[in-house]
Order: sequence, then structure tokens, then C-alpha cells
Amino acid sequence: MADLSNDDFFRNLPVFTRFEGVTDGNNYQPLPHDWFLAVADIVSSTKAIASGHYKSVNMAGAGVISAVLNALDNGDFPFVFGGDGALVAVPPSGEGRVRDALAAVRTWVMEELQLSLRTALVPMADVRAEGLDVRVARFSPSDFVSYAMFSGGGASWAERQMKAGRFAVEAAPQEARPDLTGLSCRWNPIDAHNGEIVSIIAVPDAAGNGPEFQRLVTDIIAISMEQNRGGHPVPVEGPTPALAFDGAEIEARATASASNRWLRKLSIAAQIVVIYILDRFGIRAATFDAKIYRRDLAANSDFRKFDDGLKMTIDVDAAHLSRIEARLREAEAAGICRYGLHRQQSALMTCFVPTPLMRDHMHFIDGASGGYAMAAMALRDKLRAAVSPAVDTPLPSPSIP
Repeated sequence: MADLSNDDFFRNLPVFTRFEGVTDGNNYQPLPHDWFLAVADIVSSTKAIASGHYKSVNMAGAGVISAVLNALDNGDFPFVFGGDGALVAVPPSGEGRVRDALAAVRTWVMEELQLSLRTALVPMADVRAEGLDVRVARFSPSDFVSYAMFSGGGASWAERQMKAGRFAVEAAPQEARPDLTGLSCRWNPIDAHNGEIVSIIAVPDAAGNGPEFQRLVTDIIAISMEQNRGGHPVPVEGPTPALAFDGAEIEARATASASNRWLRKLSIAAQIVVIYILDRFGIRAATFDAKIYRRDLAANSDFRKFDDGLKMTIDVDAAHLSRIEARLREAEAAGICRYGLHRQQSALMTCFVPTPLMRDHMHFIDGASGGYAMAAMALRDKLRAAVSPAVDTPLPSPSIP
């Protein structure tokens, strides 16, 4: 077996290609003991979303991933996008660079997006000292990308510690900027075709056990798979290019200094126009084919994951959604899970595209009116109500896979 203790840990993991594999414990391997969890989230993200800043919230979450991966020279490391935050597992060889990247992205989010970002770097040794673990699996939705799945409860614990102020990475000095090369937000919201875009979070309840929660996850996936393309919010041919420039300002703030921002916005606008023309008339430019890019975009999209619980943003009709909700309510009543759910009319895509000439570009899907952040709020409200309105109850630690 490959050595799983070095920087190539994630690259060496076996790949599974059917999403149902998230329930198979054999697909997971423990993260090396000397690694760290880089975690971040937006403070009061639901208020920011309610104020119409959902694109900025998603851009900040994806920006954490971009900053950390760029700091690690775009190596192959496990991460998960959470809508209003992110987690990246990093080796000890990158600790200093990642700490600097987190500090810089915190300053960038504050100065350019007017949001408050918490950041922390949590040692795996501390996670395991709590009797928890971080186990990682490698799911590949296409031939060109793979995404990490996390289990063991350690990632959720690390997030709670960050929110409690432990392991904090403070903001860098004013005007410090991370390397956010490849971060973009150029697509309009993608309308639902089946019915509604629904963001779902389901985590094990404290009384739940592994096999029962595992069956629940399997059942929810099976119902969603009955929908066209498993409820994938992005059409198989990809989103239709449009002459839309709403994301140019945010992307320019991510990738250019204030003095060069106008030039960067002009460049982004020109690229949007060129891609629109290439796609509209079926023209290839050197090795770039807009239609292939769009199909890869759809195939590479990250619209479902396992991150100490099931998280999905799916396009689903009323009948299938009713069955999903009924199964979740049944499991919740039995003490197997707690869940949160948020409905909206469209999905939002934030992208990490180091170069459009390669086919390994990554695309993160969330609901366009709050998605995971609003589903998480609904989940927290349930957990608080179950104990006391005055108690900030942490999410229970999952026991599977």
C-alpha cells in the first residue's frame, strides 16, 4: 500500500466514482497525524445573504480554498466547500505558507468584500486527543477532478473550536492579499428545471448509530438518483453563456490590486464576450473549445458531498422532495439524524479555474439564496430547540463511516 503519511496522502488514495461510495467505510483513510485542518467561515453569513450578498459569501468560501491551494503550489490536497466557509487538510510542510494565506484571505475578505471571516489552523493531534478522527475518501465525478469526503467527527469539532476562538489565525496587516489565481464567479444563477433547487444537510443525531445513518444516506441518494442526472443542478451541456458581468467586480477584487482593478475588469469583460462568441458560433480558439469546457464544467461540478454528514444542493421535483423530506423526518423522529433544508429557485456556481486550457477546473455549487448556510441555520435552530433556546448546542459528532 502507498505511504499515506507524506504530502501525497490524498493523491495516493483509491478513487471511487459512484457517489453511493460515501457510505462505504473502506473508501476512507485516516488523515496523517502530523497534518492540520485549515478551517474558515463567514461570521453572520445568514445576515449577509439576507442583505443580498450571497455571491460575496460564496466567493469568500471558495477564496479560502483558492488561497490555500495556491500557497501549496496547487498540489493535490483534500478540501471541502461549505458555501459560507471551507476546510482544507494540509501537511506540516505547508503549515507556514497556509497560515500566511489564511491571514491574508481574512484581510482580503474584510477589506474587499466587507465581510468578517474567521480562520483557524487546527492540528490533527488535538483532534485525536478528543477521541475523534478525520478520515478522508476520494470521490471522482469525472475523469478530470476529484473531491474529498470527510468522516470521523474531527472536521466538525475543528469548526466548533474555531467558532470558540481556539487555534485562530489572525488577519494579516492592511492591504495584504492572498494569491487567488483561478478564482472566478462569471456565471449567472442556474434556474431549476425539475422543480426547485434544494440544499440539504443531514448529520447523525447523538442517539443515531452508524448503520442506521448509513442507510438513511443511502436512501436519500437513491431517491435523488431517480431524478434526471441525479438531481444535478447544471445541465449536461453546461450553463448557457450570457453577456452577464455581475461577477466581474467581485472577481476583479479577488485578482487585482486597487490600482489595476479597472484593467482587470475590462479583461474579464472581454473574456466573457469572447467565450460567448466562441460558444454561440461553435468556434475553436487554439486548444480551447467552449462547448467542451461547458460539458466539463457540468461533469466536474461539486453539488453533493459527505462532510461529517450528507450535504447536497440538488434540482428536484415536488414528488421526490416530498419523499426525501418524509425519510428525513422519519429518521429524525427515530433519533437517527437532524437535518436542515432550504429551497430556492436557482443554484449559484463559484469556480476555481487555474487555466481554462486544462480540463481539471473545479466548480462549487450552492443554492443562490443562501443554500447551505440557510440549511445549516435551520439545523442549528432545531438543535437549540431540542435542548434550550439559550444554549448554543454544537452539532453531534458523527460515528460513520
